[in-house]
Amino acid sequence: MKHAIFAVFLFGTISLLVSCSKQPGEIAKTDIPKYTIEQFYKNKSISGGRFSPDETRLLVSNNESGIYNLYEITIADAIQNQITGSTVESFFAIDYVPGTDEILYTADKGGNEIDHIYLLAKDGSSTDLTPAPNEKANFAGWSLDKKAFYYLSNKREPKFFDLYKMSINTWKPVMLYKNEAGYDVGDISWDEKNVVLVQNITTTENRFYLFSLQTKEMKEISDPDKQGIYLPSGFTKDNRYLLYITDIGGEYKYLVQYDLMSGERKKIFETGWDVMYCYDSENEKYRVISVNEDGKNSLSIFENKTGNKVVFPEIPDGDVLAVAISPSEKLMRLTVGTSKAPSNQYVYSFETKELKKLTNTLNPDINPDDLVSAEVVRFKSFDNLEIPAIFYKPLTASPANKVSALVWVHGGPGGQSRVGYSSIIQYLVNHGYAVLAVNNRGSSGYGKEFRYANH
Repeated sequence: MKHAIFAVFLFGTISLLVSCSKQPGEIAKTDIPKYTIEQFYKNKSISGGRFSPDETRLLVSNNESGIYNLYEITIADAIQNQITGSTVESFFAIDYVPGTDEILYTADKGGNEIDHIYLLAKDGSSTDLTPAPNEKANFAGWSLDKKAFYYLSNKREPKFFDLYKMSINTWKPVMLYKNEAGYDVGDISWDEKNVVLVQNITTTENRFYLFSLQTKEMKEISDPDKQGIYLPSGFTKDNRYLLYITDIGGEYKYLVQYDLMSGERKKIFETGWDVMYCYDSENEKYRVISVNEDGKNSLSIFENKTGNKVVFPEIPDGDVLAVAISPSEKLMRLTVGTSKAPSNQYVYSFETKELKKLTNTLNPDINPDDLVSAEVVRFKSFDNLEIPAIFYKPLTASPANKVSALVWVHGGPGGQSRVGYSSIIQYLVNHGYAVLAVNNRGSSGYGKEFRYANH
C-alpha cells in the first residue's frame, strides 16, 4: 500500500475546533519541554512474543542493538536477555521448537527480502532450513502433534508459493500442495485433508475455496454471485468446522462457522464494527475475537464451553494489536500500542487476573506525560456525511492560546488512520501544532457504504 502524508495549514474551522475544545475551567499547560525529532524516533521496537515450553519466558524480536535480534523476556521480573548478536542481518523470532529451547527464526540477506527459516540450536549454532538461494519461505504454523511445522515456499516457481511440511526430527521438507494457479494458501486442516485457497481479485473482493488434498477436488465456499471479502480464521480441532470472516450481505465483517460435512453456514459473531481476526487457544478453551472499533482494536475473549466473556483489565488508550494464549491456557501475551508509546508487551494471568507490563519501548528521555492521547472526533462534510477523524491536541492549546492545525491524510486505496503512537505526529503536537488525522470517505473500518462513498 502506498503511504501518502499531506500536511495542510488551516486557519478557521480547525483552528476554531482547537481553541474551543477545552472544557470550561480547564487550564492549558505552559511548561511542556520541547523534544527533538531524533528523540521521538529513538524508541525500541519489540515484536513477537512466543511462550517458552515452561511458560516462564517470552521469545521476542528487539532492535535495541541497532538491528533486530532475538531476545528472551523473563515473565517473573521482565528482565530481557539478548540471545543473538547479529550486526548485519535482522533476525525475527518465529517460535520455540516444541518441547525444547531450540528456536526458529527468519532472516534475509542484505535486505533482499528473500526470507529463510533458520534453526538456532542450544549451542548457538544456526542452520538454514530453507537453503535454496532464491527461496522465500514463510512459517505457517505447527502440526497438531507438534512434530512438524508448515511453511510456504516459492523455490519451485518464484511467482507461486507451495505448501510444505517439515518434521522437527529430520528437518526434511515434504510438499503438501503444489500451487499452479496462483492462489494464496490460507490455512490447512488439522487432519491435513483440506487446504483453504484464496483468489484475490481486488482490494474489496476475493474468492474462497476448499481444496481436498486427497481427492484433489476444489469446492468454492464464496458466493459467486456476490462481491465481498473472505478471510480464513482456522479449522476446529475436530476438523468439523471452518471459521471465516466475511462482509457478504452485511455492512461490516462478521464471523461465520462453516460445517465441512453439510455445508451449513452459521453466523456466530457480529457487531457494529469489522471483525479483524479470530482464533482458538491450544485446547479450544478460549476464543479470541478482535474488532476494529472506531480506529483501534477491541478484544473479546470467550470461554467456548460456557460462552461467557472473560473480563480483563482495561489498558487506557490501548490498541490491542496481537495476542497469544500459552499452550497451558493459563497465560496470555498481549501486544498493545497507545498514543503515547510504541507497542509494548504485556502478560495476563487467567488464574490471578493480573496484567503485567513487560517492556518500555518509549525513549526514556521523553516523559510520556508530555505527550497527548488521541481523541476520536467527527464532523459533517458538505453533504452532511459524518466524517471520523483522530485528533491530537497540544497540551498548550486553550481559548487564550490558539494553535495552528495540520490535516493528516492516510494512503490508499482504503486505509485508515488509527489510534496509536506516531513519532512525527507527537513531534508536531509537542511543537505546538494540532493534528487532525482524517478518515475521509473511502477509508476502511467504517462499513462498506463509507468504503465505497468515494467511488
